Amino acid sequence: MNISSKHLAIGAIVVGGIVIVAYNMGAKKAEAPEQAAVSAPAAPSAAPGHPGGVPPVSDLLPSDAPTAKTADFAHFRVGNRNVKGMLSDGDEVWVGTSGGVIRYDIHSDDYKLFDVKNGSLVSNGVFHVSKIRGKIMVGTYGGGLSVYDPATDSWKNYNIPAGLADQFVYDLVEDRNGDLWIATWSGANRVKDGKLDDAASWETFTVANTNGGLPNDWVYGIDVGKDGEIWLATEGGLARFKDGTWTNWNHDDGLGAKYEVVKDDIAFTNDPAAASKHHARQKEEQGLSDVKVGFNPNYIVSMAVDEDGIVWAGTWGGGLSRFDGKTWKTYTVKDGLPGNHIFMLHKNRGGPLWIGTNKGLARFRPDGSGFIVMTQADGLFANNVFSLAEASDGSLWVGSFGGVARIFNPK
Repeated sequence: MNISSKHLAIGAIVVGGIVIVAYNMGAKKAEAPEQAAVSAPAAPSAAPGHPGGVPPVSDLLPSDAPTAKTADFAHFRVGNRNVKGMLSDGDEVWVGTSGGVIRYDIHSDDYKLFDVKNGSLVSNGVFHVSKIRGKIMVGTYGGGLSVYDPATDSWKNYNIPAGLADQFVYDLVEDRNGDLWIATWSGANRVKDGKLDDAASWETFTVANTNGGLPNDWVYGIDVGKDGEIWLATEGGLARFKDGTWTNWNHDDGLGAKYEVVKDDIAFTNDPAAASKHHARQKEEQGLSDVKVGFNPNYIVSMAVDEDGIVWAGTWGGGLSRFDGKTWKTYTVKDGLPGNHIFMLHKNRGGPLWIGTNKGLARFRPDGSGFIVMTQADGLFANNVFSLAEASDGSLWVGSFGGVARIFNPK
């Protein structure tokens, strides 16, 4: 059963003495066709969740309630949708899906869906959710940037006419100067002093106007470094903007594993280059035209910069790369990661680096000797992990295709 704005289905299943509460948190499909919130610039008609196609839905969704091994958990179902963006804000968790964004109260179980149908968003496909200066920032697939003001309970949308480089918004961050940086599919925006309503405050950085300093216009992640520099994750590698100077790195410099290292562990046999001229050109430039599976070590799907200034870059099939500004190190399935497609990286100050892959959620062991891995057997809704939030009550919220897992006692 799907929920409307007024109904919530709650079921209880007892497994080995552990109560598993399944919440049906999926809103009814909007009247307009749903846009697939994909992790890569595949055509919108591609299967949701992965560039170049995905395993059958039957392989992605749990066929039955998973067996709890190490933690109590609850599942929130969102239907045939991805959960790509998540934010923990006090007693609330914001869940961004390809059917709108949901505000959920972790104590009262009250929630509200914001979508196109009720006039909140311009596009239901949500990639990013964050909070900046007291406002909720929602990056969408085709609908630009939507901003929610809790003080007035109102939304405002920003798109290309306002200065946005592209209507597809993947990430957003505020730097130390109070400027907003926005990652889009047509370059990166900087909005001086965060003045979104001032057209003169907007500027766009592209491959062309940075003389190749930004290696690719398809920007998927953006973050602030230890010394205030800006790091950008693109389909063509990693870029840094510091003191007005651009520098970039790609696979030839050490980003991502070599194909020979990961070829036996590639999960996606569909080749994105077969459906996209952009992907085909990228692979040709890297000499990968003969590789007919989902592999592009230059393509950074996810990125996080930790408090020590280390940049972590999750690649499309090339594993997880660590960069200290000089030296690269890459981790793959052969090092203990559950998968080599790194969809999500999440790092709170003082906390672990959470690594969302195509085959489960991982984090480094405290002693650095490999990884602790969580899968459906440990309570995940599905093994493809796209988003994560650490709630104020200590629970871990993990977004996948079809739903969210709330892990009460993450191992």
